[in-house]
Amino acid sequence: MSADPRTVESLLAFWAEAGVETCYADSPIDRTAAAVPVRSAPARAAAIVSAPSRAARIEAGAAQSVDEARALAVAAVDLDALKAAIASFEGCALKAAGARQAVFSRGAPHGRVMVIGEAPGAEEDLQGAPFVGRAGKLLDRMLAAAGLEDRVFITNTVFWRPPGNRTPTLAEQQACAPFLERAIALVAPKLLLLVGGASAKSVLGQTDGILSIRGRWFEWRSADGALEVPALPTLHPAFLLRQPAAKKKAWEDLLTLTERLDRPERHA
Repeated sequence: MSADPRTVESLLAFWAEAGVETCYADSPIDRTAAAVPVRSAPARAAAIVSAPSRAARIEAGAAQSVDEARALAVAAVDLDALKAAIASFEGCALKAAGARQAVFSRGAPHGRVMVIGEAPGAEEDLQGAPFVGRAGKLLDRMLAAAGLEDRVFITNTVFWRPPGNRTPTLAEQQACAPFLERAIALVAPKLLLLVGGASAKSVLGQTDGILSIRGRWFEWRSADGALEVPALPTLHPAFLLRQPAAKKKAWEDLLTLTERLDRPERHA
């Protein structure tokens, strides 16, 4: 019985994220011996031809998944419909990689701030809501201290738990991006708070690390350019649990956000 390609892809992505760069054969190979010439030139040519065709198939499959997600997202007229659309979506490899359920959102349906994290963890996968574990409890305390507890809508860049709580891949985030964009359109927040490096890189297309871009304002734009929302990257609470001294920086970011949120709007 062959393995599910999505499961294999997810497992390979997990090891790649873990830093594994080399695969070993079952038996040792004497690489000091003279190389044996390959006699079958046609076979080599076939292998060369098959590699790009496989890559093309993967790329086409990814594009099809994004198109399917976009169609489902656009058809969702409210957040409940969007939640159901996400649960029915089969185009993200994470859904078949051991997650119990889709994890969409919690918080104020029309919150003035949308908090976007990276991915659900074990506790989120169990409860079906984002940021409900240790990191989530720290996030809630920080939001409450900043006076934001009833003014936020919380979600993630992907809606299924990655195996081993690894960072979601760009392909997985791209598959879910139309749903996130539709959530932003439906909630209509005034500001976005991007929690963690994977969130900031996915939402803003940034390549710099989170320590370089945190606390700086960026402009998020929808794929069609119709929506624009100011976005502020900050440190992930899971990082703060490991590095308590960095809480000061995260608190500074929240103060920056609340100052802009409550700033009187200028009218022409």
